[in-house]
Amino acid sequence: MPHVLIVDDERDLAELIDFNLRGSGFTTHVAHTGEAALAASRAQHPDLVLLDLMLPDMSGIDVCRQLRASPPSRGVLIVMLTAKGEEPDRIRGFEVGADDYVVKPFSVRELVLRLKAILRRGAPAAGNAAPLALGPLRLDVASHRFFVEEREVSLTALEFRLLEHLLARLGRVQTREQLLEEVWGLSSSLETRTIDTHVMRLRDKLGPARTLLETVRGVGYRMLDPAAP
Repeated sequence: MPHVLIVDDERDLAELIDFNLRGSGFTTHVAHTGEAALAASRAQHPDLVLLDLMLPDMSGIDVCRQLRASPPSRGVLIVMLTAKGEEPDRIRGFEVGADDYVVKPFSVRELVLRLKAILRRGAPAAGNAAPLALGPLRLDVASHRFFVEEREVSLTALEFRLLEHLLARLGRVQTREQLLEEVWGLSSSLETRTIDTHVMRLRDKLGPARTLLETVRGVGYRMLDPAAP
């Protein structure tokens, strides 16, 4: 039963989301401030944080940054709630590690379905899926761990899916539109610059293999096989 931490200072909206998530089989905790959210994440590690950008004591950006900086919450799925006029904040949210966003106003029923889809996408692969390896990189899909030269490197759930997608299609160009549809799933309305931001962050984490993640100008991205002719 997934546990969702709802962080929103609009109490009526938070209670409505809480009621619907509980009715759909989730366990939940509601926090109305950033500090309360950080304390709740330490007390009971959530599977997903539904995080409003506008909080009374700190921004959702700061909460996201602190969650990503703490080892126990580093891999938690983070979905931000934003207003349509807050595009710069949405971009900053992705830059500090948010996995997805939902634009206000929204249908609560659609939100529940969306969170279920995001949790399915973020779940570790079942069974004994073979690790994906390329040069100094090793992505262990079954245990949801990533290594560069046998040193473990932390990835967000979205970065992990993005790298898995590219490694599984080695040498094949993936357009931004393909990545939006196949990695982001329901987030088909995201700006393509979001892809560029995530690729930039992921490339920084590849260390000596960063040049293997190639930009195909005007098209998209691909992982290069250094052994290929």
